[in-house]
Amino acid sequence: MRHPLMRTFAAAAATLWILTLCPHSSFGQRGDYEIVRISPAVDLTPQISFNFGPNQHPAPRSQQWLEVEVDFSSNVDWTDELTVNYFILLSGQCLTGSVTHIDLPRARDLYSVMYVSPYTIARILNGQPLNSQDIQDVGIQLVSKGQVLTTKSFKARGAQEWWQNLPQVTGKVLNKDQTPFGPLIWDRYAQIKVPAAQ
Repeated sequence: MRHPLMRTFAAAAATLWILTLCPHSSFGQRGDYEIVRISPAVDLTPQISFNFGPNQHPAPRSQQWLEVEVDFSSNVDWTDELTVNYFILLSGQCLTGSVTHIDLPRARDLYSVMYVSPYTIARILNGQPLNSQDIQDVGIQLVSKGQVLTTKSFKARGAQEWWQNLPQVTGKVLNKDQTPFGPLIWDRYAQIKVPAAQ
């Protein structure tokens, strides 16, 4: 019968052997990822008109969308999944949302993006046009397997999580596939994980 210490040593050696064969294969750690830039912007609804049967559907008047793009980097050969949490402080309301990306390569310029719809903007701003002063701050977290890997804010310095002290509103931040921007410049953004069938 093998001594317990020998079994422990054998297990540790096997784990080390696996990690040696598969370096950086999705064992993401703090320091493996960096948020390079957070870029909020005001976009207009894409103008599209089409014919459906005998009726023509002209493009409606474009409305304002809030786009938040995140430029980040990975020092891991391949990452199976990485979740990006968004905290958008818009005119005093902290809107939150998250998107999970899959099959991320080692790269400097990886992009994630989420949006706030014209209707949500109109409700928060009482119908007034959105401008840069209304965007008070944006916080971003990169998360893997429940662990926060790195944090950055558009305005606030350091890794302070200012959103922790604010009431958070969920369900109002949309990923790209949930907006009319979905099919546009598809290859720029990291692939979004498809939800499992219910």
